[in-house]
Amino acid sequence: MTQQPPKKRASRVVVTTPYLEPGGAVDKMLRDAGLETVFARRADREANGRTLADCVADAAGVVAGTDAFPAEVIEAAPGLKVFGRCGVGYDNIDVAAATRQGVAVTFTPGANRVSVAEHVLALMLNCARRIPQNLAAVRAGGWAQDSGRELYGATLGVVGLGSIGKTVARAALALGMRVVAHDPWLDEDFLAETGTEGRPLDGVLAEADFLTLHISLDETTRHLIDAAALNRMKPGAYLINTARGGVVDEDALADAIEAGRLAGAALDVVETEPLPADSRLRALDSVLVTAHIGAATVEARARSGAMAAGQVIDLLAGREPAHLVNPGYAAHTGAR
Repeated sequence: MTQQPPKKRASRVVVTTPYLEPGGAVDKMLRDAGLETVFARRADREANGRTLADCVADAAGVVAGTDAFPAEVIEAAPGLKVFGRCGVGYDNIDVAAATRQGVAVTFTPGANRVSVAEHVLALMLNCARRIPQNLAAVRAGGWAQDSGRELYGATLGVVGLGSIGKTVARAALALGMRVVAHDPWLDEDFLAETGTEGRPLDGVLAEADFLTLHISLDETTRHLIDAAALNRMKPGAYLINTARGGVVDEDALADAIEAGRLAGAALDVVETEPLPADSRLRALDSVLVTAHIGAATVEARARSGAMAAGQVIDLLAGREPAHLVNPGYAAHTGAR
């Protein structure tokens, strides 16, 4: 009797993105591609007492959320080939370590563009009309009718005119706002088409009634909005940050608001998430903080999850994935 060769085990993909579910569309997509899925979200790991390094030790791919993947976790997974990061930020993954290990890192630009842009508008409106404060006053039995501000005719400053920044700019222009923008690589066609005005950073800071940030976090942008930048902002302006918490010096921001330099701020991202109980921002009535929900819509999450899973599938099938962060990974794939 001819002995059959042992069946090859399916490559294992670990899913750490908290909003993806076993049996959901992404799970089915991966399984239909012949992959084995293991869900190792934070709640799953806490329930079974496993560390992130334990969970990815025998993984070929990871569909990643915001969990940190430092070098020691990546190095603990000798068979790992690809990260599919759900979202536009990938600073939670040690890309240099991944590259050294021959691991591709991908991300999903554009998937959450509309959701984040809409959240920026919501934050601006809540700041301008003090809606959360009014709701709290009414719940407490009051009936305050404080004066707010109109967005129409106000100047919006956009720092980072990429996909999300452009979507915010278009929406603001539709509301009758004037838009000034800074980006190291300004899209001149976009400026001409929309009437958005390009400026150096100092010009945007000086002119904006509302300043919104849409830049990635790296060593060149960490605390870009520091005490000096805040002092250059227009008195009475509002700061909106839906990018990365580390772009803003939070102590300097608290100082500026306490001193009355700024009218307020709305942050969807903070340097330490969740926001620490002792953060100075909690005590400031004119600071609104949401729990990193800019991309948290059903539509954006579905797009992002499908894009990340597709990138993992492509790489494990021998195809070049879209939106590759570190093309240099390929030089190291045979070194392990």
